[in-house]
Amino acid sequence: MTGEAFLAFLGEYWLSIAAVFCLLLFSAFFSGSETALTAASRSRMHSLENNGDERAGIVNRLIERRDRLIGALLIGNNLVNILASSLTTSLLIGLFGNSGVAIATVVMTVLLVIFSEVLPKSWAIASPDRFALAVAAPVRLFVAVAGPISSLVNGIVRRILSLFGVNLSSEMSMLSAHDELRGAVDLLHREGSVIKADRDRLGGVLDLGELEISDIMIHRTNMRAINADDPPEICVREILQSPFTRLPLWRGAADNIIGVVHSKDLLRALAEPDVEPENLDIVKIAQKPWFVPDTTNLKDQLNAFLRRKLHLAIVVDEYGQVQGLVTLEDILEEIVGDIADEHDLDIQGVRQEADGSIVVDGSVPIRDLNRALDWSLPDEEATTVAGLVIHESKSIPEERQAFTFHGKRFIVMKRVKNRITKLRIRPADDQTPIA
Repeated sequence: MTGEAFLAFLGEYWLSIAAVFCLLLFSAFFSGSETALTAASRSRMHSLENNGDERAGIVNRLIERRDRLIGALLIGNNLVNILASSLTTSLLIGLFGNSGVAIATVVMTVLLVIFSEVLPKSWAIASPDRFALAVAAPVRLFVAVAGPISSLVNGIVRRILSLFGVNLSSEMSMLSAHDELRGAVDLLHREGSVIKADRDRLGGVLDLGELEISDIMIHRTNMRAINADDPPEICVREILQSPFTRLPLWRGAADNIIGVVHSKDLLRALAEPDVEPENLDIVKIAQKPWFVPDTTNLKDQLNAFLRRKLHLAIVVDEYGQVQGLVTLEDILEEIVGDIADEHDLDIQGVRQEADGSIVVDGSVPIRDLNRALDWSLPDEEATTVAGLVIHESKSIPEERQAFTFHGKRFIVMKRVKNRITKLRIRPADDQTPIA
């Protein structure tokens, strides 16, 4: 084709060429808008909306129905891409004949990838908040038009997925706020913006609703309590020598908790005239015990502690049997932790050996070990390290038995009756012989 013929072709089809150019711009708009609106900071948008920014309010309302938003943008993007490709193919067939199909495929692939995908998405991800605010108004208009079609498409998709056993509720949130926040914190920690201690504290707050009292309580076998039938002077001595300010009081049987003695109440009673340890009635100064079920989650229990202004509760199972006790400090430690330095093993019952292995008491909670060592041992089926080994081995292991799971090698060092009291933990690839 000569130059004059080419110019004549352009003059005849300039309108179609301009249409293809405009469609490419629309495609870039849809691609960039999708990236910006899904990557925009929801917290920043809420802050801007509270400060009177109407565009931020539009962004928040669009994000609230994210599946409808993304569906509408994908419909628009595919529509203009297909239309632009069809027009280009028609033009190039008229210019080059049948070979125009192959040429149109190559040309449109290059144009769409560069100018309608990579360029706008890179621009949007570089400043998602600013981009989202800029496109909020036109996107809202388009979603209002294409939204019903998007809802229809989502309904068809849910129907198809249900045939394969995948059920999506139309009211189900596409994202979990806790998972989104946890993922953001983990990402910032990997990038160095959030230190490990802060990541653990934020994770502890998010986990409160998922943990039950039974996961953190002091088991009844480790409870320190006072026998109300002991001579008063012995009770007084045990309370004053105890490192705890509150101690349960039992009578007849260890499961029969009749009160909780506060060391300050004891000191006040001893300060009264003519009161000696020998004639003190320990039951009279004890507070009424508070019993809570072991299935209560930590979030509810924390609120209950704050509401009742109490610091200790006795944990019972569904049959009313005492399982242990939980304190306000136990719950707070799930948030703030009890590690002085993120590189030191400052947990009771955990010791690092010179060979790099970790010697652990069987009663050490898995969550405390994970937090101290930045491990990820599962704590869904067991609360303590010993419980995890028993669960995974499906038996009560003997001393010197070793097991490998979850990337670690667990060696039973000491067992008392049916209780594993001490273990050594090494990396799974450590082939050091069992001592």
